Amino acid sequence: MKLQENISKYEDKGYGKCYLKNPEVYQVVMETFLKFDKLRYELIEFIIMPNHVHVLIKPCEGHSLPTIVNSWKSYTARKANQILNRKGKFWIADYYDRYIRNEQHFLNVIRYIQNNDKEKDR
Repeated sequence: MKLQENISKYEDKGYGKCYLKNPEVYQVVMETFLKFDKLRYELIEFIIMPNHVHVLIKPCEGHSLPTIVNSWKSYTARKANQILNRKGKFWIADYYDRYIRNEQHFLNVIRYIQNNDKEKDR
């Protein structure tokens, strides 16, 4: 758990490749999240940070989280690489997911995402 906290702090500081600062790349990622809201998932909250994203969704019946995330990552990676005139891996291979345990945990996750929005602008 401590390792994950340290990784999150590192990411949230905006270290590493910050391709998502590019307005065109940011737009592609945002539009991708919005595109299938209410069709494949309910998009509850999200924030696009300079080097990663936080997204809270509820998958719709018949749509799994791995399939949704894979779809986002493959489409946005291809588009972002075109915009940036680069090749290669854009996202890390895996992702961090959490099972929401109860209403308090749900509210804490929303607050965490919203607070990241404030940190992004610093």
